Amino acid sequence: MLKVPEHQVAGHRAINGNLGPVIDNSGRFYKPLLDDERGSTELAFYKSFCSDTRVPDHIRRFFPVFYGTQDLEASDGSGFRSHLVLQDLASNHRNPSIMDVKIGSRTWYPEASEDYIQKCLEKDRKTTTVSLGFRISGLQIYESKESGFWKPEKKQVQSFTADNVRLVLRKFVSSNSSIGSNENPDCSLASIVYGGSAGILEQLLELKAWFEDQTIYHFHSCSVLILFDKESVLKGRTPVAEVKLIDFAHVVEGRDVIDHNFLGGLCSLIKFVSEILSISKESSIKACFTELEKKCYCTNNGNY
Repeated sequence: MLKVPEHQVAGHRAINGNLGPVIDNSGRFYKPLLDDERGSTELAFYKSFCSDTRVPDHIRRFFPVFYGTQDLEASDGSGFRSHLVLQDLASNHRNPSIMDVKIGSRTWYPEASEDYIQKCLEKDRKTTTVSLGFRISGLQIYESKESGFWKPEKKQVQSFTADNVRLVLRKFVSSNSSIGSNENPDCSLASIVYGGSAGILEQLLELKAWFEDQTIYHFHSCSVLILFDKESVLKGRTPVAEVKLIDFAHVVEGRDVIDHNFLGGLCSLIKFVSEILSISKESSIKACFTELEKKCYCTNNGNY
């Protein structure tokens, strides 16, 4: 049985007669190939990437597994269409908090038409793409079994400023009961999700190290997908926090030139995550000192 991905946070959804991806129950994600060059470019990338011996094995884990293509009935009712068959990245997560971050201060590719460039430039300037080198394209944050997810509308996400981005990145790792409200995020999960040897920050730094050297591809309008299970963290289990790269419809050959556009945006995202992690650590230290002072005060009958 094919169905609309429940946890899709960005892009066109396969609802109301629109063309979009579908998933099955075996952990596979079916993305319709567009008829124009975007479809052929993305398919060519996956075929090239799978067989390219220049890509280190430890980097391949940041990309969805590619299973080939399959002809399926398109979700818009237009008949059979070829679909990319990919790993469903959310299938191993029960109630995942997910963030789709489009990387780069420029989202168009070199051979794009002038009309397409102007269209991209207008959107880039209205969002944080130009100012920060990345923008949040979509997200959902799990709150609780009762409240479900906080999933802001597309227009709200597109209006995010730099301050909004900081706030959302804080909310993403907070345990407050009402994430979607104006309540100040506690960032209590930052050290577990963003930090640690297997956390989000370490994974982003691993990608950064590769992009500082790799000249194989230039990833225009590509996204970093960040996801983890908040419920597992709250129950004391070790979270599986993941960073994945998705959307390769505008990838071009690197031609022995570093992808500075992607690298710059990735560095900017790393800076934001690092700042939140640092603030969280400082808050934890202050909280420990405050608790210690209270104990000393009580032990010494009101005298420090």
